[in-house]
Amino acid sequence: MSTLPRTIAFVSSESPDASRAAERLVAAYGQHSVADADVVVALGGDGFLLQTVRDTMGLGKPIFGMNRGTVGFLMNEFREDDLPRRLAEAVAETIRPLEMVAVSQDGVTTRALAINEVALWRQSFQTAKIRISVDGQVRLDELSCDGVMVATPAGSTAYNLSAHGPILPLDAPLLALTPVSPFRPRNWRGALLPNKASVRFEMLEARKRPVNAAADHTEVKSVLSVTVQASASERATLLFDRNHSWNERILTEQFRY
Repeated sequence: MSTLPRTIAFVSSESPDASRAAERLVAAYGQHSVADADVVVALGGDGFLLQTVRDTMGLGKPIFGMNRGTVGFLMNEFREDDLPRRLAEAVAETIRPLEMVAVSQDGVTTRALAINEVALWRQSFQTAKIRISVDGQVRLDELSCDGVMVATPAGSTAYNLSAHGPILPLDAPLLALTPVSPFRPRNWRGALLPNKASVRFEMLEARKRPVNAAADHTEVKSVLSVTVQASASERATLLFDRNHSWNERILTEQFRY
């Protein structure tokens, strides 16, 4: 942040560890509303941090996560001492959410933002059949699969990683297009796309093979088409300790064995 924050807003998940940590930090550093604070400190796990990002989108508040959850890949180490200086020395990373436009079989159009990913998955016992276009050009006539997703760099370590998609640096101008259990073409493992790309999914045999779509926690059932692209206007800023940056975590994760 470069300067010492004068005001901090502490927010926490409902877990006992996070709640107790918030009480101690508020006692030590005071508490301000999110609207009035220089910085927001989120206590919990990755899911809570991303929920905080969604809740504060548009306010321009940098967010510093401290791990009081489980995995905490997006979180900084929890320490209570010298927090204002730690915040001032943190490295800022900007993330852009995805915009989803989903059209359902009943003709309803749903628009939603996703910090992690926009994911599609089959609704029945039959595989989904999906046509994929990028910037108006069909790139895959028919993908038979359990599902497929577009993930942001921030979301690349979540569902995308469990589906064997690539981990992306936060500042990489890329999106990960990753299939889930592809059946045909069996050897297709996805693609890396520029973050300016517009991806369109069209459901083939939509009524026989129903597909649901979700932008993070916003779910749309029985979709006919889904269009995904990075938001041109929305932004969020995450803060990371200099000695444990996002890029360092990515390198560490990629060399695990």
